[in-house]
Amino acid sequence: MIPLARKTLVHEWRRFLPAMLAVAFSGLLLLMQAALVFGIFGSAATYITASDADLWVGYPGTQSIELGRPIGPAARTALLMDPGVARVEPFAWVDGDWRGPAGTGGVSVFVSGISTEPDGMIFSDVLTAAQRASLKEPFAVIVDRADLDKLGVPIGGQALINGDLVRIVGVANGIRALGGVNVVASLDTARALDNDTGGTEVAYYVAKLKPGADADTVAARIDASAHGYAAWTASSFARRAVFYWMFQTGAGLGVIFLAIVVFIVGAIITSQTLMGAIAGSVREYATLHALGVSLGSLRRVVLEQATWIGVCGLVAGVLLSLGLTGLAKLQDVPVELNLPAWVACAALVMGIALVSGVAAVRALRNADPALLLR
Repeated sequence: MIPLARKTLVHEWRRFLPAMLAVAFSGLLLLMQAALVFGIFGSAATYITASDADLWVGYPGTQSIELGRPIGPAARTALLMDPGVARVEPFAWVDGDWRGPAGTGGVSVFVSGISTEPDGMIFSDVLTAAQRASLKEPFAVIVDRADLDKLGVPIGGQALINGDLVRIVGVANGIRALGGVNVVASLDTARALDNDTGGTEVAYYVAKLKPGADADTVAARIDASAHGYAAWTASSFARRAVFYWMFQTGAGLGVIFLAIVVFIVGAIITSQTLMGAIAGSVREYATLHALGVSLGSLRRVVLEQATWIGVCGLVAGVLLSLGLTGLAKLQDVPVELNLPAWVACAALVMGIALVSGVAAVRALRNADPALLLR
C-alpha cells in the first residue's frame, strides 16, 4: 500500500499542490523569521564575535557591550599576572553625538577605540592591517559601508563627534551596531573624543590566552580576586549580550512574539490545507476499503502522503530561504542562520505536516463503502 501513496501524489499532484505550497511558505516564514532574529540580535555581539579575544573583562554585571562602564587599570594588571594569559589589549567604548552636514541632523554613534597594531584582537575578522594602520592618523575613523548614507558623509569626508572634527578614512563590512552607528577609531582618538572620563579609563580589556589554557578556568581565576571588574569568556559574553537584547528589551520581545504568531498562523493554514487535500480523496479511500483494504493500511497511506508533502514543501521552502537570505545580505539586511536554526525550523515544519496528517486520518472514518452509493 505504501507505493500507492507516492503514486497518488504523482498522479493527483494538482490536488496536493496547494498543501505543498502551504508547507513551503510555512517553512519560508519560519526560516526568515529565525534569520532576522539571529541577524538583528546577533549584531549586538558583533564586537565579540568579529574579534579573536578569548577573554573579556569589564564592569561587574554588564549585560551587553554598550552598557559597559569604565574600569581601572587593576584589571589589566590582573590579566597580565595570570599564567594563562598571553597578551592583553584595552578596548575603549565612548558614546558619541555625530553631527554631519545639514540635513542629517544628529546621530548617536558608538566609538570603539581599538589597537592599530596589525595583530589587534578587536574586529580582527573585519579589519585589514592596512585599515588599522590608517587609524593612526589623528581623528581618523572607519564606519560600516551600509551606514554612510545615514551619516551623510562620504569616504574622506569630515564630521563632528562630541564637538571634535573626525575624518572617515575607510569603510568595512560587518560592523553595524544595534541601536546606533558603530564608529571605529584608534585608542588615542577614542580617548580624545571621551568627554566623560577624559580617556583615563577604558570600558574593557580583552585577552588572548596561551595555547592550552582553558578560558573558563582563567575567567574564574580572574573573577576570584576581582574588585570593580568581572571576567567572561568570549562565548559567554556574546551569549549574554544576545540574550539581553532578545529577552530584556521591548524590541526583542516584540520580534519574538511576532515569530510565534507567524508560526501559529503558518501551522494552522498548513494543517487545514493538508487536511482538505487528503479529505478530498475520501471517495477513493472508500473504494479501496470496499475492495478489502483495511483502515489501518489506509492510515499508513495518508501518513506517508503527509510525510512526502512535508519533505517536498520543506525542500522548496529551504531553496526559497537561501535565495532570500542571499538577496538580503546583498542589501545589508542583518540575517543569520546557523545549523541548529536550520534543523529546528525543519523539524517544526515536518512536525506541522505530520500532525496535520494525523488529524487528516480522522477523515478516513468517512471512507465508508456506502459513500459510493450516494
